[in-house]
Amino acid sequence: MAEAAVEPVGWERALMAAEKVKERLRRATRALDAAGVPYAVVGGNAVAEWVGRIDEDAVRNTRDVDILIRRTEFTAAKACLEAVGFIYHQILDVDTFIDGPQGKPSGGIQLLYAGEKVRRDDEFNLPDIKESERAGEFQVAGIEALVRMKLIAWRDKDRTHPRDLIGVGLLDASWPARFPAQLGARLQQLLDDPNG
Repeated sequence: MAEAAVEPVGWERALMAAEKVKERLRRATRALDAAGVPYAVVGGNAVAEWVGRIDEDAVRNTRDVDILIRRTEFTAAKACLEAVGFIYHQILDVDTFIDGPQGKPSGGIQLLYAGEKVRRDDEFNLPDIKESERAGEFQVAGIEALVRMKLIAWRDKDRTHPRDLIGVGLLDASWPARFPAQLGARLQQLLDDPNG
């Protein structure tokens, strides 16, 4: 008698989803590397890279891949991402690449543009690609550039990421002075009360 296939349960599905994000990250960055398109991984995957250097148990999963490029490289980035199976969409003014016809925007590749604002009302521009370094498999935003991006965005999940960096000792009381006053005050708030 044949055994019935067992569907994965919630925690197994969560693990599979995290693996799919890693696979998308690798596929996208390998394509950009092969095409010679300058980029830096930013967002939750960049935070995971930095946190994982100190404590792999403190790494938080993320559901999408954020990549910083120069706007002048968009056409080349689009071509190489499409060549490895991603499909371009513009969703709420964000250049997004979903993973094939069945892909979801929430799990896609989102492009951000170096030296530009994410939202019109942001006071600060995003960092340049030059503020990055090579991680094992991809180019990652430098920690100061990454923290600046999180302080600019200042959504709840963007406050969580600096908390993770604080938690593993990568950010301390010396860091707020590295940023413009408004951003430094935001970081100081997290340092004063990481759980608040």
